[in-house]
Amino acid sequence: MSKELTLEGIRGRIDDLDEQIQELIRQRAECALEVAHSKRASGESADFYRPEREAEVLRMVQARNNGPLDDETIAHLFRELMSACLALQLPMKIAFLGPEGTFTQAAALKHFGQGIVSQPLAAIDEVFRDVEAGNSHYGVVPVENSTEGVISHTLDMFMQSSLQICGEVELRIHHNLMGKMSNLAGVKRIYSHQQSLAQCREWLDANLSEAERVAVSSNAEAARRASNEDGTAAIASDTAAGIYGLDIIAPNIEDEPDNTTRFLIIGPKPVAPSGMDKTTLLVSIKNKLGALHELLAPFSRHNVSLTRIESRPSRRGMWDYVFFIDVDGHSEDAPVANALKELGEKAAMLKVLGSYPKAVL
Repeated sequence: MSKELTLEGIRGRIDDLDEQIQELIRQRAECALEVAHSKRASGESADFYRPEREAEVLRMVQARNNGPLDDETIAHLFRELMSACLALQLPMKIAFLGPEGTFTQAAALKHFGQGIVSQPLAAIDEVFRDVEAGNSHYGVVPVENSTEGVISHTLDMFMQSSLQICGEVELRIHHNLMGKMSNLAGVKRIYSHQQSLAQCREWLDANLSEAERVAVSSNAEAARRASNEDGTAAIASDTAAGIYGLDIIAPNIEDEPDNTTRFLIIGPKPVAPSGMDKTTLLVSIKNKLGALHELLAPFSRHNVSLTRIESRPSRRGMWDYVFFIDVDGHSEDAPVANALKELGEKAAMLKVLGSYPKAVL
């Protein structure tokens, strides 16, 4: 009897806490509405979404977390709370590489929360154009995978786009083989994005070496086709399996258990410093002896850490290249600003693609 009373007491305590939490959420939502009213009354720009502010809030949430929930779970809960409050001010339209059920959509929801209006588009260049035209507030595109490297199409789009990088998302990728069949013996053809096929190459060689592999525009498109074709399976997310009514035949078939894809948030305006930022640059240099050393030297002199450097053909002439560079810090931080000033005097072309908060769990 005493055990039952103790359990009943715990449940009562939970009910009391739920009531307090709900009241605090109501108060927070009212504060969000007051912010919107204040901005409109003062004639301020209706930029209710502030990437640097949200990143700062999530980092504070994680810093004061004492468990038992882990940092990622706590951040997710607060992300959804901020997303719901922001939707009261202005529901944001977010373009992403579709269709429904892609990992890019999962990245968009991880970054912005469920309070957005999703806009799936068929190709990366369409996402750029949609945001440039003002049809969507922001876009989400994949940029690199820990196993297979960069997404060339995304980098190439930055050469011609005026959009800024406003944020980044890192998403652990789990690939699932799915279809209408009950086992591997029924799989004659496999659809997936070329990156996913590459990320599962060893598993496919070992288990489905005879099956035809067909690259399509996205994993969600692969799942859609598999739902309509006999003997056809797809490699996609568990979300796509639910959307297209497919059974997961083999889960987590990626060759690398830590397989992670990085996505970029693209938008029309620069982002203010958050205190823990990254800056991405597009640089071209004259093709001469020691040119690459000259390109990198200013960062060393000003103690700026480079986290990535990637070369791409410039398409302006044979063997002419541009470099995409990620550095620690915001372009307004003194060390980065000084390095960029010096670099601008040496480079044939320098374009700051954006300074933005580093990915939060």
